[in-house]
Amino acid sequence: MSEANPTAPAAAARPGWRRLLAWVAGPALVCGIGGWLYLTGGRYASTDNAYVQADRVTIAAQIGGRVVEVDVRENQAVQVGQVLFRIDPAPLEIALARANAQLESVRSMLDAARNGYEVAQAEVRSAQADLGYKQQQFARMQELRARGLVAQQALDDAANTLAAARAKLESNRAAATKARNMLGGLPQTPDEDLAAYKLALAQVAAARLDLEHATVRAPMAGTIGKTSLLPGDFLAAGQAAMPLVADTLWVDANFKETDLTHVRVGQPATIEVDTFPGHRWHARVASISPASSAEFALLPAQNATGNWVKIVQRIPVRLTLDEAQDDGLILRAGMSALVSIDTGAGNSVLGRWREAATPTPRRIAGGSP
Repeated sequence: MSEANPTAPAAAARPGWRRLLAWVAGPALVCGIGGWLYLTGGRYASTDNAYVQADRVTIAAQIGGRVVEVDVRENQAVQVGQVLFRIDPAPLEIALARANAQLESVRSMLDAARNGYEVAQAEVRSAQADLGYKQQQFARMQELRARGLVAQQALDDAANTLAAARAKLESNRAAATKARNMLGGLPQTPDEDLAAYKLALAQVAAARLDLEHATVRAPMAGTIGKTSLLPGDFLAAGQAAMPLVADTLWVDANFKETDLTHVRVGQPATIEVDTFPGHRWHARVASISPASSAEFALLPAQNATGNWVKIVQRIPVRLTLDEAQDDGLILRAGMSALVSIDTGAGNSVLGRWREAATPTPRRIAGGSP
């Protein structure tokens, strides 16, 4: 009985030390966590005024016509170059055939112009020789008439013949000039360098391009939006047929101007969407708008009046996603998002202490730091 008594106080003392340790360690841990949060708080800039965005284009036919085939349906994913719908090509094929025929006609016309130019040149040379002979004849008649050897009628006939020879020469020269002008001023000019041929060739190219535009293809990878296009519908040139939403997504977040002090391009960020609570996507700051959202409004605010009230403005920040699809969870344009940007320690108390402790290089007037 006497040997058991010394151990009893020691055993009874242990619970007291444990209680004392709990009383001291518990508040110390809470104070430590609170101090750390105080020192590092403000590191993350967050906002729930953010939305998933994507490029969207309105697919329209570049030519008018009747739709004969629709190859996609609403909400279908498509790839670049995939056929969306086709317009009746029959009228366009006829137009192409007409343009090709016109091109052949121009070629024939130019060949005929070259031949006509050669003929006209030969006739000009012949008319020049004939004119020279007629001039000699008229000169002789004038001499004979002066000597009284021929009647006045003979001289008049010689004058008429000379005038006819001159008219024929001018006519042949005009024909040669016309043929030469059709050939661009030089008979040896190739068809490809002549305006008439270029015009006909351009008409063929335009008709062929219209025929290619009868098949409308996807300009980018994406998903077809709401559409009611059916075979038999008539589309005018430029008329909207269906929307296409691109696969490339980003997030536009509207931060308060007071939260952007330490936000920089390239900083990492996390994104959550209401559709998939608890799941995070990784992103980076891609760009920061040069102006607030209000500056891009149709009617910007006018704050020059006397009843002005200061309102914190919001600056759009664009974030690019590392991966738009994660674990089978697909982001879609228009989803509401919660964005948190890791600015480092710059906006925290600890970060401000570090900035204050870092010496700032002084500049000497007119020199470098």
